[in-house]
Amino acid sequence: MRAVMRSSHPAVTVTSTLLYHLVLLSVTVLMLTPFWWMTLTAFKGPGEANVYPPQLLPDHLDLGSFRQVFTAFHFPRYFANTILVSVSATLGGLLVASMAAYAFARLRFPGRDTIFFLYLGTMMIPGYVTIIPAFLVIRWLGMMDNLAALVVTHLATPFGTFLLRQYFLTIPMELEDASRIDGCSRWGFYVRILLPLSTPAVATLGLFAFMGNWNSFLWPLLVLSSERNFTLQIGLSNFAMEQFSMTNTLMAGTFLSVLPLMVLFFLTQKQFVKGIILSGLKG
Repeated sequence: MRAVMRSSHPAVTVTSTLLYHLVLLSVTVLMLTPFWWMTLTAFKGPGEANVYPPQLLPDHLDLGSFRQVFTAFHFPRYFANTILVSVSATLGGLLVASMAAYAFARLRFPGRDTIFFLYLGTMMIPGYVTIIPAFLVIRWLGMMDNLAALVVTHLATPFGTFLLRQYFLTIPMELEDASRIDGCSRWGFYVRILLPLSTPAVATLGLFAFMGNWNSFLWPLLVLSSERNFTLQIGLSNFAMEQFSMTNTLMAGTFLSVLPLMVLFFLTQKQFVKGIILSGLKG
């Protein structure tokens, strides 16, 4: 009886593994289908993109839709605005989050843990609740219809502070003590030692921040009114409403807007995975 059970155990393991990978493959295909359809439509001609029933594969690769992206609407201007906002907000957010995380992880001051948990508790507040107060503050500061309004509101992030604090706690205190003995100041330790050792966590947070700023739509829609200041997401939305029949051009613009995120993720995927794993090792 035991021999039969032992002999059947590998078969059960193989079957469960196959089912597990089959489910994962099905979910992967389901998630990639919209992206695959967008890519194929971007390389279709105007006649092929709007036929019914939909044509799965294009007869030939047509690059005309990508040329129309730069002539049908102000794609270069929107792209430049989005790059400026995303890079500025990401770098500024990394600076603020890393400095706050260093204070909460390394410095000793009264009420440190209480302040940190109160700050962390703001993550439970839905973002839509803070839109009206943020809008009123931006209007009071006179920053309406200004790209700076898209940057200052993303400089302080509780998630970023939490992520970097958890990673900073994994770095031994003895390393900082040794650097202080050698004459290194707190600022020198932060810049020369702590940040270089925290590259995985910083890269992970930078990727999250860049993606969030790049794909932001509601907040830019509220504070921007001039077309010259529009970001890529607003520009694509307006183009979709005005030229809804140019499906292939819209998909080409969407493909170009997704491309920088794909390149950034593939360049930082190793650091991203490492940062996610190590940031939760110590609480």
